Amino acid sequence: MRLLIDVGNTSLKAVLWENGQIQPCDINNISWQQITVVIYACVGRSELLKQLLAQAKTYNIDCFEATVSSELSGLRCAYQQVGNLGIDRWLALISGYTLYPNMAAIVVDAGTATTIDVLNNDGQHLGGWILPGLDLMTSSLTQNTQRVFDDANTPFANELGKNTPNGLKNGALVATMGAIEQAKLHLNTKNSLLIFAGGYGQLLQGHFSQSIFDPMLVMKGLNYWYELAKKS
Repeated sequence: MRLLIDVGNTSLKAVLWENGQIQPCDINNISWQQITVVIYACVGRSELLKQLLAQAKTYNIDCFEATVSSELSGLRCAYQQVGNLGIDRWLALISGYTLYPNMAAIVVDAGTATTIDVLNNDGQHLGGWILPGLDLMTSSLTQNTQRVFDDANTPFANELGKNTPNGLKNGALVATMGAIEQAKLHLNTKNSLLIFAGGYGQLLQGHFSQSIFDPMLVMKGLNYWYELAKKS
């Protein structure tokens, strides 16, 4: 059984992987005797991660940190300095490449930041964009302007705003949707797949056809990274 750990900008998430299936994991009650390997990715610092790795060491469990490489089993990174690409973006691309082979895809991870990455059907990552997440977009305006205000009860919607809170939130949504539409223009095909992940992934996915939402996209990428790295 594999323990997969993803340290994001705001939290640490962990799941168990066994026989191709993801299972929930209580990090306060891990059955270490059943863990064969720990695979982790780290965007931010985490004392909790250090504690978990120390626990794994006491059980002589091998731990592997996922890293970005210029190439992995046919998937090629667009960045010349591959270390500058966020590992979460690379893992999401690995998932898209592995789960939907030979398929052009736009991978969108909508969390604290919204990342958009374009992958052609030959496994070439063409590059991508980093946008403020929907909450960051709205909070940056409310904090830096005098007359723009938000309402916690106002949802994000793809329609014209008729008051300040829905003008603010809907503006953030359609700006993000517009960036995704622009990403499509960088692929020489109309038959591309949109893959969404992250806290706002399902909201965004609902506005696009030929799209899927996979809340475990990065976690799956961790597992696939480990399997592909072993082969290379």
